[in-house]
Amino acid sequence: MPFDYFRRLSRRQQQIYLESDGITSIPLPDPLALRPAVDAIETGLQRDDREAVERAANQLSAALMQLLAVDPVQVEILAVRPRSATSELHGLYTREDDGQALIRVWMRTARHRRVVAFRTFLRTLVHEFCHHLDYVFLLLGDSLHTEGFFKRESSLVHQLAPRPR
Repeated sequence: MPFDYFRRLSRRQQQIYLESDGITSIPLPDPLALRPAVDAIETGLQRDDREAVERAANQLSAALMQLLAVDPVQVEILAVRPRSATSELHGLYTREDDGQALIRVWMRTARHRRVVAFRTFLRTLVHEFCHHLDYVFLLLGDSLHTEGFFKRESSLVHQLAPRPR
């Protein structure tokens, strides 16, 4: 991997990067079991009901992590995305030293304060789930934005909400 970012990583992080990059999917044993929670997220967004979206996101977290036999991560849904002069934050995964983790996802755009589209919201939520899975399911030791990471994210999104033909 001869690019600057990779060269700046410690040897341990380079090992984690390469391992992460090589894992391109997380097959779910029964993705249809998760559809009710996914549908509830979509309905909550359509109704602009933050509490309903938060309940459904936590149901999805619990069911997804149960399918993968790992502890669920708490999800908090917030209103308007925070932004700086150059970007806005869609989601955030934090993990304490004791292993406690929290996912925060914002459901409204920063500029126009509109509820985000369902697939955009779901992809953000799954992105943050992938950070959690890197630690507790794949046991990577760190969660880096590798090509493999983004392929795992896409793999989960397609299993949770396949596009209609």
